[in-house]
Amino acid sequence: MKSFLVVVVFGFCWFLTESASHRFQAESQREVNVWSYSKPAAGAAVNFTVYMEFLCPACKDGFNTQLSPTFKKVGSIMNLDLVPYGNCDEGHEGGKWTFKCQHGPMECLGNLIETCAIYIFGGVSGAFPYIDCLEKSEQMPNVSAPQCAQQLGIDYGVISECVNGPLGNKLQHQMAVKTREVYPPLDHVPWVLLNGEHTDEIDKRASTDLLGLICDTYTGIKPEACKKDTAD
Repeated sequence: MKSFLVVVVFGFCWFLTESASHRFQAESQREVNVWSYSKPAAGAAVNFTVYMEFLCPACKDGFNTQLSPTFKKVGSIMNLDLVPYGNCDEGHEGGKWTFKCQHGPMECLGNLIETCAIYIFGGVSGAFPYIDCLEKSEQMPNVSAPQCAQQLGIDYGVISECVNGPLGNKLQHQMAVKTREVYPPLDHVPWVLLNGEHTDEIDKRASTDLLGLICDTYTGIKPEACKKDTAD
């Protein structure tokens, strides 16, 4: 069992540790995505991964001020991956995985809801409108999750079944594994990878000018949003 010390400073949730089937039949739900992306110009999409946790203030701020507006503008040139886990302590008892989260049980629930949504909607792009609603809400996830589902016309029962069943438990374990395997090991969240790489420079720019970072990294013909960003 690992212990952790939480330090919130410099716009991140920092932490120190002792050591560094079936798919739901929810095709109709995938039509909920309210953003339509034009086909990207030829060029490799930018891989961008965010390791996050549901109740971390810095994660919510980064999501709402940087990631959400950027993805809405240039999602067509991004391969976005979200890993909602962060600094959790994972155990195994009674035949299932257990999780103790940095900000308590409600954070574990929020992480799990987002994980299930990513699975149900076939990836981050399909789940993004729902996750975007959750991240913007000031309510705890037990309240915001059904509210956002109702707002977007989603059957929350499908998500709830995942959250409260063995599938969700298995999926969250996979998020734990992805988080433990990231290199370099994360010491704060949000922790980002740009085309598989993490540096202090990438970290800083992602928190202040993510649109510019994605546009500068993309090697194809720039979409209009990138051109406007350069002009500004």
